[in-house]
Amino acid sequence: MYAVIKTGGKQYRVQEGQRLDVERLNEDGDDVSLTPVMLVDGETVLATPDQLDGVSVSARIVGEGRGKKIDGFTYKNKSNNRRRYGHRQSFSTIEIVGISR
Repeated sequence: MYAVIKTGGKQYRVQEGQRLDVERLNEDGDDVSLTPVMLVDGETVLATPDQLDGVSVSARIVGEGRGKKIDGFTYKNKSNNRRRYGHRQSFSTIEIVGISR
């Protein structure tokens, strides 16, 4: 059985016991409930909001981190307009605890 969940503006295919990095959530050790978009259990596929009414995906936050640094530079030709910037995206590592129907 697997589910497709939605968090942080992205969708992920998850199974029970799987770990993945998602956009930053709450503190370490917290339990979170994620919104399922689709659930596949063998031959059964649940995808409409009415079918997914009682379905929940629970996860535990096991860690946090920061991604690779992105260095950016913008400029406008012939106007002496230059700007440098950097960015590191924060993420949370979650472990899928259970998928319940």
